[in-house]
Amino acid sequence: MFSIYNGRTDTVEHVNRFNQRMDVHSKNKVLMCKVFPFNLGPVAIRWFDGLRANSIESFKELTQAFGSRFIMCSRVPQPLDSLLSLSMQERETLKMYSDRYWEMYNEIDGDFNDVAISTFKVGLPAEHDLRKSLTGKPVTSVIQLMDRIDKYKRVEEDQQQRKGKAKLVREGKLKHLLHHSSGQAEQTGLDPRRDASSRPPLGMINVIFVAPGRTDFHPSRVMSMARLSTEDNSLEPKRARKEAP
Repeated sequence: MFSIYNGRTDTVEHVNRFNQRMDVHSKNKVLMCKVFPFNLGPVAIRWFDGLRANSIESFKELTQAFGSRFIMCSRVPQPLDSLLSLSMQERETLKMYSDRYWEMYNEIDGDFNDVAISTFKVGLPAEHDLRKSLTGKPVTSVIQLMDRIDKYKRVEEDQQQRKGKAKLVREGKLKHLLHHSSGQAEQTGLDPRRDASSRPPLGMINVIFVAPGRTDFHPSRVMSMARLSTEDNSLEPKRARKEAP
């Protein structure tokens, strides 16, 4: 029978006891890794479940990571008052508060699960959704408390992601407007006469001149004038072409 690690005892001593129990299978490191989680309590198993995939390649690495995570448990135990005085600070996320809470919880010697449940709730702001949830539907174990915390941490992370996306959208729109305004300024600075000659005329005006005293309708000369756009009229004289009769 394994002794369950409660998150508040010496990690080296706990690993040594586990190795003694598994001495017959000590050479089968894969089996050792698979069995190790069965001797972990709620806090430690939550740490184990949070390990990144493929981040552990051997049983030695697993025990080293375990020792590093719970090294504070080898320190002098903290008094219960340290846990009672904890509360969520302004601008602190639920994840930050819960991490800080469980760190302190691991340093307290003794079985205070009931106290842990009540003090965590009291440390939350009165308007916090998780506090309202714990008041309306109380939990009865530390594992249930952790599950409820994880649920609201995911909600909080989703809200932060949406806020981040909304900020990016606003910044993107601002950049678009700045770029659009800059483009208009550049277009305004262009010389509109630069390509005037390349634009086709809107039409032709034929002016017929008849010599005085002539009664026939044979023109003495014809002048054809190209009529450009309104923009060009103020910037460029009309082009005229004389044609012989």
